[in-house]
Formats: sequence, structure tokens, C-alpha cells
Amino acid sequence: MTSTALLLTASLLFLLAVVTGVVTVVVLSRRPRHSFRTDDPKEILRRRYAAGEIDEAEYRHRLSILTNS
Repeated sequence: MTSTALLLTASLLFLLAVVTGVVTVVVLSRRPRHSFRTDDPKEILRRRYAAGEIDEAEYRHRLSILTNS
């Protein structure tokens, strides 16, 4: 290979690496960040109570139903 061809190949590989890096960052940034969440009913109930969607009485009532079943 001549030095020009080698320089062109190196430049293309560098450009490919940069494009791959940018695509990877974009794809990973669009993933949901809270993948640790579960469908456990008690966990859902805790999150709803913490978010203020239900009051303490409702939380305790529903929790007692879940623990007794």
C-alpha cells in the first residue's frame, strides 16, 4: 500500500469509530434508566404511596390485603 492509501484507510477507520461511538451513545441514552423496577405488587404499592398517589390509610389497607393473601 502506498502512504496515501494507508492514510485514507486510517482516516476511514477513525471516522467509522467516531460514528459507531455516537450511535452507541444515542442508543444507550434512549433506554429506560429504571430497568430495576419490578412488577411486585408490594413494590408498586410502596411507589404509589411514596409518590402521594394514595394516603397512609389506603396504603396500610392494601398492604394488609397483600400480606394476608
